[in-house]
Amino acid sequence: MTNTVAFGTIAPNRLEDDMDRRQFIASAASLGIVGVWATRSAAAPSRSGWREDRARYPQGVASGDPDDHSVILWTRRPFDEGDQHILTVEVARDAAFRRVVASAQAPVLAAADWTCRALIGGLAPATTYWYRFIDDTGAGSRIGRTITAPRATDQRPVRFAFVSCNSVNEGAQNAYARMIWEDERAPADRKIGFVLHLGDFIYEVVEYPEEVSHRYARTVYDLGHIPDGRKVGNFHVPTNLAGYRHVYRAHINDPDIQDARAHFPFICIGDNHEFSWLGWQSQIVYPGSKVEPAQPLRVAANQAWWEYIPSRVRKSSGDGLDAFGPPAVTKAPIETFDDHGFATEPNSIAAIGSMTAYRTLRYGKHVDLILTDLHSYKAADPTNRPEAAALDSGDYPVIPQEWLEIVDCGRDYAGGNPPATITIGDKTIPNFRKDEPAHTVLGREQKAWLKEQLTKSTATWKIWGVTNGPLVMRTDPQNLPDGLVKGNWPGKDFGTFGNADFSGAYAERAEIYTLIRDQKIPGFVTVSGDRHSFWAGYAAPALPPAGFNPVGLSFITGSVSAPGTGEAMEFAKESPTLPLFVRKTPGAAPEHTINLMIKRGVRAALDYAANGNIAKARALTNPDVAPHVAFVDMAGHGYAVVTAGPDAIDTEFVCIVRPITRATTPDGGPLRYRVSHRAELWQPGTSPKLEQRMLEGDAKLSV
Repeated sequence: MTNTVAFGTIAPNRLEDDMDRRQFIASAASLGIVGVWATRSAAAPSRSGWREDRARYPQGVASGDPDDHSVILWTRRPFDEGDQHILTVEVARDAAFRRVVASAQAPVLAAADWTCRALIGGLAPATTYWYRFIDDTGAGSRIGRTITAPRATDQRPVRFAFVSCNSVNEGAQNAYARMIWEDERAPADRKIGFVLHLGDFIYEVVEYPEEVSHRYARTVYDLGHIPDGRKVGNFHVPTNLAGYRHVYRAHINDPDIQDARAHFPFICIGDNHEFSWLGWQSQIVYPGSKVEPAQPLRVAANQAWWEYIPSRVRKSSGDGLDAFGPPAVTKAPIETFDDHGFATEPNSIAAIGSMTAYRTLRYGKHVDLILTDLHSYKAADPTNRPEAAALDSGDYPVIPQEWLEIVDCGRDYAGGNPPATITIGDKTIPNFRKDEPAHTVLGREQKAWLKEQLTKSTATWKIWGVTNGPLVMRTDPQNLPDGLVKGNWPGKDFGTFGNADFSGAYAERAEIYTLIRDQKIPGFVTVSGDRHSFWAGYAAPALPPAGFNPVGLSFITGSVSAPGTGEAMEFAKESPTLPLFVRKTPGAAPEHTINLMIKRGVRAALDYAANGNIAKARALTNPDVAPHVAFVDMAGHGYAVVTAGPDAIDTEFVCIVRPITRATTPDGGPLRYRVSHRAELWQPGTSPKLEQRMLEGDAKLSV
């Protein structure tokens, strides 16, 4: 069964409307939430006696996963006594609630950490509504605003923002303030319809300011102590449901996150930090430690996500209660796996299956939004095995690309002809992956589902929310000057920065992109986060010297606030290779030459670090390093806005200054730059072409 959201449309007469209403209520029950059907009669003024009392609703309100006639509304109203209370939810066509279209009671349960969800149906498509919650004393939540999706036949362009990585512990969420400020002033056809959050909504790794007051030049802000937390290095992590709930509340308490959730409907998919930094399936591992089974922790992470993120994800507990209903699992050794690397241990299967997050949402005629889960089904990373320890390029800052491809692709390498050995400079090791299947991040079932969604979509743009970036991050160390690094470059050609995200899934990424090519699927676009940097470029099955034939577009948004590689390198120790990453000039801000190294090659980066002449550095570009990259900023923060219409798609990066402290102005503070990447819809079987425009500011090392 697919996890596609579809509730139908508003019926034209009373009989059909009643049938539609019954189907809607049944669908709401299957999601485990209250279903409320908006009145078809004339809207009327509110009679609730609402009075705003934000202290009683400390995490505010939110809405999520809108379709063309319904949306999920959320709040949290903690009570001191009892296991269940009742809230009234109101939905209106105006902020003054003179035209209320829906009013109903919804339970709020201690078992769900006093969070409340209500699915409101019978709404008009592509329409703005306001909503609020009221308790039995009349104390009310703040007022929220939401927007339904357009019908699948709606020809108007779709406009949405995508974001990732809210590090409340180490930064300010000024990007959301900027987004709201610009949206409130935008003309009707330039307003944002929803915010797509591509993971790391929370960081489960929390620093305590009394232990670590600063990281880089950032202040560590107090999120409170995680109950029953576990200390890992300088961080503390959850060990149970109470810990995850604490971290969600601490993040949503941020005023800018709370304002954004009240202003826009959010569509969310989790990434790694919603469970565990280096974890996968139902296993965890921390630096210097062994892999541990963590089935109860996976269930706890899923439950907290479900409680605090309003969405249409499925849960294994099925129909009924407005609570998660976690399966009973125990921590048991995980020792056996199927041929796709998926653990066969029953508790692990139950823990992962407690929530199924991958799903599609249709937005008008032009957008199918396809969201995948990259951490619940992925196999263990083969480069973390002991045999891979020999794959070390010494003092070089990158690893030979062919080494990672051999290990990733397994027996599928070179069309099914993997080498028996891997040559590392002047030594050779056995190819420990030559008889094993290619590594999978998506897993068997989810990958089959993704392929089905891509091939059957009738939308103009098939937008894949692949939470961490697929654009390969590489450079040309073979062109480094003699003597800069000890020893000769051990690779054949290019070197990559590792495979921590989907860029390292060489076989699986090529499999998806080859499907796009062979099926001649037009309008294929990936949107991603996680990398803490802005990227624009092309989705291509291979890069030089293996060829370059793009099948789609790829965009990665900078983090909302989490620090990135560019910032980290400003604090790195001096070394012969540091100029490849950052240029430091007395009295001037650091300049991130890593952007040049990735986009143009090592010669361009070193020359700019030495001379500061961008024209001269660009003249040294190696065109084979990154034909797939049109823009890269490894120190960018902010958000991206997509406008997808009948003939073209435009992705605009809105880059703010580094968000170390909360902005003091309503606009979220100044911008570093604003840049647009536009492409006309290409014909099936042909390649797209991006047109770049710098709209504000300067990003000379990124273009």
